[in-house]
Amino acid sequence: MTRTVDLNADMGESFGAWSLGDDAGLLDIVTSANIACGYHAGDPDVMAATMKHAVAKGTGIGAHPGFPDLQGFGRRRMSVPHGTLGNMVRYQLGAAQAMARAAGGAVRHLKLHGALANMASEDLAMARACYQAALSVDPEIIVMVLAGTAQQQAAQELGCKTACEIFADRAYNDDATLVDRSLPGAVIHDPAEAGRRMVEMVREGAIITASGKRIPARIDTICLHGDTPAAVAIAADVRRALQDSNVELAQFSGAVL
Repeated sequence: MTRTVDLNADMGESFGAWSLGDDAGLLDIVTSANIACGYHAGDPDVMAATMKHAVAKGTGIGAHPGFPDLQGFGRRRMSVPHGTLGNMVRYQLGAAQAMARAAGGAVRHLKLHGALANMASEDLAMARACYQAALSVDPEIIVMVLAGTAQQQAAQELGCKTACEIFADRAYNDDATLVDRSLPGAVIHDPAEAGRRMVEMVREGAIITASGKRIPARIDTICLHGDTPAAVAIAADVRRALQDSNVELAQFSGAVL
């Protein structure tokens, strides 16, 4: 098996005096970084420092917008009119672009966070509203989508540059959405298991669900969450397992679906 895949991680999620995740450790492993924009996590100082570190590492920079929910880390569902939702995405993307430019870099992709991403994976109109908003700011931005869901359908209908994503540390439902975090087995904590799963999915070109179902998928990038205790260990094991299986690691190109 020889193919190329990107590794991405959510980061820049510390806030003020509160530190979350090992961004420096992850930036030694991943090829793309999704940086929080201040709504669900992060603040201007954290954004500036994370952008600077990503630029120094040559890591692809992405804006990671979420719901305005610092207390709930953006993981609580909200009912927001699509017009307002679009402006929330524009606002956060603009902040990310400013910070990246000041650090000598540029935002090349956008990935929705948490409950916003989960809802958009189920709701085509909501996904379209988010992506249209981002494209109104930057028509060339690469939209990172949860493979096999309404997010991917929205990006395909919009004809935008797209990167299809699977998750190393999350279990899947049979409709390609993620198992709710409140359920047993939703989050995978064993680094070896995470690495094994990713090699199998990349080899088969399919999402493998908790029930064992195979859902054919374009796999451009693999998400490695940065906010769990085993984050860096999982990221390292996934990278090692892929390389041992002759998979090349590189930033995604963002080919149109």
